[in-house]
Amino acid sequence: MKLVLITQRVDSDDPALGATVPMIRALAERAEEVVVLALVVRPSRLPPNVRVREIGGRSQLVRGLRLALALAPELRRRPVAVLAHMSPIYAVLAAPLARPLRVPLLLWFTHWKSSRVLRLAERVCTRVLSVDVLSFPFRSPKVVAIGHGIDLRSSRCVEQRDGPLRLLALGRTSPAKGLETIVAAAAQVDGVELELRGPSLTEEEREYRSRLPRVEPPVPRTEIGRVYARAGALVNNMRSGALDKVVFEAAASCLPVLVSNPGFARLVDGIEPPLAFSQDDADELAERVRGLVAAGPEGRARIGKELRARVEREHSVEHWARRVLEEAR
Repeated sequence: MKLVLITQRVDSDDPALGATVPMIRALAERAEEVVVLALVVRPSRLPPNVRVREIGGRSQLVRGLRLALALAPELRRRPVAVLAHMSPIYAVLAAPLARPLRVPLLLWFTHWKSSRVLRLAERVCTRVLSVDVLSFPFRSPKVVAIGHGIDLRSSRCVEQRDGPLRLLALGRTSPAKGLETIVAAAAQVDGVELELRGPSLTEEEREYRSRLPRVEPPVPRTEIGRVYARAGALVNNMRSGALDKVVFEAAASCLPVLVSNPGFARLVDGIEPPLAFSQDDADELAERVRGLVAAGPEGRARIGKELRARVEREHSVEHWARRVLEEAR
């Protein structure tokens, strides 16, 4: 059984896309062969049954042609499916080659923003895979919820310490993250420290960053564990329609996670003190922060262990890879 994966980068150190590498490894444990077509390839330890081919180029036209030239011979050897990873344009480009041969075409996508390309990709794909039906930006009968692929083997439980509670907000400085609400809430609670960390990749993100307190730069993905180790809790105020992977990763590291997105309900429901707050409600978020402060190190450690157990059941990278191959058949 062979699977073809089309993705942007194969790079263990990439702050955003480094998580693709554990996903490839998990797929390789379940398939006879995994062929990866990527725009950019950096040295990454992968199993021997993984073949990686770089298809990058200076223009979209060149990249599209290289993708077609690389994909066509792989399709002749009948893969179980072609999986486009996060970029709908890959599914659109692969469809004229894969669909006439009746090779299933899957799209893995989890983001709040829709586009004409995404809607076209949804039409040409066999199925669309996402964390949850709420993590895809519009309704479609093709959407299948398979959980998030979190690499628990590289995530260790952080140690909760006495002293000020250190809150961590992690990710790109996009207005969609609602970081100003997090800043306002942290300012309401005495003795709380706040770390904002992440890249600014667009002009809009750079302008938004200028209106925030100091934002620390991103670290290589292989070093993210030390960022979690300094924190006492993660805060996420991302708008509805996206389930940030950092929330699941922090939970896998036994960090309490304060979240506004209803899509995280299965992860946080029933935990005391409560972890969910209304989006952009700084006062309610401040109350949730006070609850974690009052819980103390032991209470926060208890919460973190329960969150890790929930991630392991429904969002591990092994669970994700198994579900991908189930939907490929």
